[in-house]
Amino acid sequence: MLLIHCPYCAEERPETEFAHAGEAHIERSTQMGELTDEGFANFFFYRDNTKGITYERWRHIHGCGRFFNAARDTVSDKFLVTYKAGEPKPDLSEIDNQTKAGAKS
Repeated sequence: MLLIHCPYCAEERPETEFAHAGEAHIERSTQMGELTDEGFANFFFYRDNTKGITYERWRHIHGCGRFFNAARDTVSDKFLVTYKAGEPKPDLSEIDNQTKAGAKS
């Protein structure tokens, strides 16, 4: 079973306690009223489906109920880091360096 770390509860819990909530760090246009129907549809419905590292929103539905963000590798399904909603994207190069250092030990 996949374990996911909730940054609010500060513990790892089974994946069945969480719900995927889409792509993270999506910025709304400051001129939403000026978008064409096609432009609005692209903003509202279409998301990147990145192969590799992606930033996602998750919700701890059977725990604290809060939304948080995660960097996850879609190839291996490994969560690299989770962090509180509203925080900036973390520097993944530090995480990658720690992973490589741990592999050498």
